Amino acid sequence: MITIFGRATSINVRKVLWACAELELSFEREDWGSGFRPTDAPEFLAMNPNALVPVIRDGDFVLWESNTIIRYLASAYGGAWLYPAQPRERARVDQWIDWQASDLNRSWSYAFMALVRNSSAHRDPGQIAASAAAWSGYMTILDKQLEKTGGHVAGDAFTLADIPVGLSVHRWFSTPLAHPHLPAVSAYYDLLSRRAGYREYGRNGIP
Repeated sequence: MITIFGRATSINVRKVLWACAELELSFEREDWGSGFRPTDAPEFLAMNPNALVPVIRDGDFVLWESNTIIRYLASAYGGAWLYPAQPRERARVDQWIDWQASDLNRSWSYAFMALVRNSSAHRDPGQIAASAAAWSGYMTILDKQLEKTGGHVAGDAFTLADIPVGLSVHRWFSTPLAHPHLPAVSAYYDLLSRRAGYREYGRNGIP
């Protein structure tokens, strides 16, 4: 049995939950993180010295970093259809996973903390506007990629890359800011929403 450590509202925990749903893996989950057991507790730090969720335990194997976890699960549990073994196909999937974790995530951080989390440390109007503009720019890149593929982010078929990117798309639509018209992104959101795992975990339970 796989155990997932982390609160279900965390975007990074939700990557792992959605991956488990796609792979039809049974799991147990323990609440750790903001509002629950603190991740600086010794027993959590023994699993992840970074004090961040998610962490998984699969038998005696402990692993942290959400993108590494979903790659592991696909590789260990028959997920070649999600994470292909062929080097070029896998590299294309990895490219978009890494893009979401680095470029896209960095762009929306300030605006999201200000507009959704109402963080007192993120109140500067100029930085909010700059973050929102950068976020729109990266979503435009995604829109152009989806126009090319006509389906999912790494190609016509659903892959592991759609899990982190799809979560960011939900965050984009659920953040109260001006959204440019991006028809391919809107179509992608609708396409992903046909998947039960996305409806439950990717959209955080929002129909």
